[in-house]
Amino acid sequence: MAPIPGSGLAKGLAVTLRTMTRKSVTEQYPDALPDLPPRTRGVIGLFEENCTVCMLCARECPDWCIYIDSHKETVPAAAPGGRERSRNVLDRFAIDFSLCMYCGICIEVCPFDALFWSPEFEYAETDIRELTHERDKLREWMWTVPAPPALDPGAEEPKEIAAARKSAEKLAAAEAAAAAEAAEAERATGQAELGEGEE
Repeated sequence: MAPIPGSGLAKGLAVTLRTMTRKSVTEQYPDALPDLPPRTRGVIGLFEENCTVCMLCARECPDWCIYIDSHKETVPAAAPGGRERSRNVLDRFAIDFSLCMYCGICIEVCPFDALFWSPEFEYAETDIRELTHERDKLREWMWTVPAPPALDPGAEEPKEIAAARKSAEKLAAAEAAAAAEAAEAERATGQAELGEGEE
């Protein structure tokens, strides 16, 4: 069936009339904070302990707004006869939010979960140069990151948690077996002493 000529225009005007008859609501912003969704993209928070200075976030950033400085540090051998290792130590991690386009690529590519979206949005400055936030400010925003949504009850257990649980169960079973063995040895020693006392 062919559409009636002008039906699209009538639908558009109906939407306009419906919107015009509704009462507008003004958000009283600084006094009343907006009720934002929990996963709002506000700013990027840094969990510094997870950062290995792999530079993936800075390399993948289309705006080149992430600045990272680091140095190498020698770690002594863990075991005698082992060799020393070197590791990167983070000196500076800064994001220039005057350049950032909030695409989230840096968060996506981070292999160690060091970057997260924070719902914070009030960070306006009077000088554009102050929009480059260093790692201490990014760290503050990390604590406002909401917890991830709960897993589906029917979902498969994550491999990391399953492996950790299995090793914890093995360790607990080994400790229980050692305790039972020690109790059995103690009981046998007690019976032997009791038998000697009767003689």
